[in-house]
Amino acid sequence: MLQQASINLKKSDRKRLLEIVHRFKHAKILVIGDFILDQFVWGDVRRISPEAPVPVVNVKRESYIPGGSLNVANNIRSLEGTVYPCGILGRDLEGRMLMKAVRREGIETGGMIYDRSRPTSVKTRVIAHSQQVVRFDREKIDDVPHQDMQKILRFIRKQITHIDVIIIEDYGKGLIQPSLLKVVMKLAKRFCKPVLVDPKEKHFNYYKGVTALTPNRSEAYAALENGMHPSRRHTRTVDEVGRALLKKMKCEAVLITLGEDGMELFEKKGGSTHIPTAAQEVYDVSGAGDTVIAVFGLALAVGATMQDAAVLSNLAAGIVVGKLGTATVQMQEMKAILQDA
Repeated sequence: MLQQASINLKKSDRKRLLEIVHRFKHAKILVIGDFILDQFVWGDVRRISPEAPVPVVNVKRESYIPGGSLNVANNIRSLEGTVYPCGILGRDLEGRMLMKAVRREGIETGGMIYDRSRPTSVKTRVIAHSQQVVRFDREKIDDVPHQDMQKILRFIRKQITHIDVIIIEDYGKGLIQPSLLKVVMKLAKRFCKPVLVDPKEKHFNYYKGVTALTPNRSEAYAALENGMHPSRRHTRTVDEVGRALLKKMKCEAVLITLGEDGMELFEKKGGSTHIPTAAQEVYDVSGAGDTVIAVFGLALAVGATMQDAAVLSNLAAGIVVGKLGTATVQMQEMKAILQDA
């Protein structure tokens, strides 16, 4: 579908935002979250199966890309920031493929912890004629065991003094637990490091006291309406939801992504700001939330305001949804869109 870009930036705004983007190379970010190998099967459809009313995909090629929290890391790296991803992968073929893909992108691997007892999470998407036909997941979502968690915490303690921002990317695969966040929040407070969270709907109670949350519309509403009588659900406006989340989560900001309606930033000390969509052509929203929090974190790491960080995140999301598959934003694309905005 086609979305018309509706952001108008003054010359002074473009100059300021470009200066922020140029400083991304100085940012150092710790990303804690679930690792996923994204597999894409590309092909075309010429007939329907005689066995069932489903398309027969003639496979042309396959590709493998770092997914989950590693897509956040990949976006940070593609925008010239330094990133330290931290998480668990299996000691299996998929884990080796994921490690190879991460090294190919030039991402630091010191925080990638192997676990022989867990398979590497894999999302397989079948794409035909620029459309996703089906997706299937292979994963184990039990809580990561204590011994792995201790390895994760050792890495976090080692890096905490060297980084500017902590990003928690929660895909609900077993890594993000209250015990982990308790230690992370304690360390963040001690060393004055902002903590940004891309939340999982069922884990909102874990995140109280973080610096900022970046839920989508569905996640934001669900965080407030779980347990509410069905007749009262979805009756609040986005403004009411954002303000209620700020209060409930005791955070400094909530950035709600609204798809074709753009974004809404709610700040504890600055009211709310609506940011219109920057997307022009929307092909695939896979990983768009990863791009949003990656750019939001990069901007805050180099001293941007919450509003400027949100505007840059919105511009980046507008770029990435115009690409098929789990995609990243390149530095030249950010510069180009700011010069043309």
